[in-house]
Amino acid sequence: MRVGIIDYGAGNLRSVANAVSALGVEYFLVSSADQMEGITHLILPGVGAFGDCMAELEKRGLTGPIRDWVASNRPYFGICLGYQILFEESVEAPGVSGLGVFRGKVQRFTEDGRKIPHMGWNSAPPVNLADPMWEGLGDEPFFYFVHSYFPVPENENIIAMTTEYGETFASAIRSGAVVATQFHPEKSQQAGLKLLGTFLEVGVPMES
Repeated sequence: MRVGIIDYGAGNLRSVANAVSALGVEYFLVSSADQMEGITHLILPGVGAFGDCMAELEKRGLTGPIRDWVASNRPYFGICLGYQILFEESVEAPGVSGLGVFRGKVQRFTEDGRKIPHMGWNSAPPVNLADPMWEGLGDEPFFYFVHSYFPVPENENIIAMTTEYGETFASAIRSGAVVATQFHPEKSQQAGLKLLGTFLEVGVPMES
């Protein structure tokens, strides 16, 4: 196993790297396409803005390789912004295209008196408890969130977890070997480590 963590200059690399190390797994930082050679699992942490992230990935020549990686159903874990950029566009950055692996748009929480960003612990119950990716998490695991935006997938079949924050949103998706979460597993203590560990151990398409 060779785990690559995408370094686009703004991701929360240290926390993710520490979490992977805590699982006893060696990781490699990936900041160019050639560094993806030999990688078996790819993790894209996300901190920052949608437009800036896409610009930095493009500058490093990573947009095409990451898009191809995800589209070919290889093990990918997208965290927060690493989840959002899988979609076509975001209201945060009008005119900027995401990777477009999945159809849908990233929306912002509406201003209705709730605190934005959505920050802190919240539950993310799995849609399909039979999926081995969520094994050991229980019916209603809690994870740590920090975000103002969230994807709205057109294909509801890929929605794997949902969370309530004034409205129900897709807090995680699962499509074969591709997993992406709006929450931060690397900041979510045992539940987060369990989920990352399962991804690195399973990392294969779900049986259809």
